[in-house]
Amino acid sequence: QVQLVESGGGMVPAGGSLRLACAASGRTISNYAMGWFRKAPGKEREFVASISYNGKENYYADSVKGRFTISRDNAKNTMYLQMNSPKPEDTDVYYCAQDNLLSARAMITMGNQLDAWGQGTQVTVSL
Repeated sequence: QVQLVESGGGMVPAGGSLRLACAASGRTISNYAMGWFRKAPGKEREFVASISYNGKENYYADSVKGRFTISRDNAKNTMYLQMNSPKPEDTDVYYCAQDNLLSARAMITMGNQLDAWGQGTQVTVSL
């Protein structure tokens, strides 16, 4: 079973930038799609972005398209989320996730079925 640990969260001003990282341990992630999700208290978990095992396919929620960029470095067993021009409505706890079978495209709608999750990292966007 893979263990996922997010880092890089914190407070960022609107219009600034922030990069989240998701470090995997326990096994290589190079064969698996991965994704970022977010959740605020009292709200349902929301898909943010996903990336195929080789990084060639990326998918984004409409709300972050053009502002956030997902990437991965399989040699470092790490995935990233570059957040540019964040808005206050991007304030959430961000989680990375991995699945043994689902494609990056399937993660858009099947986030409740993923195999492994990190503990989350808080991102707060201030005005």
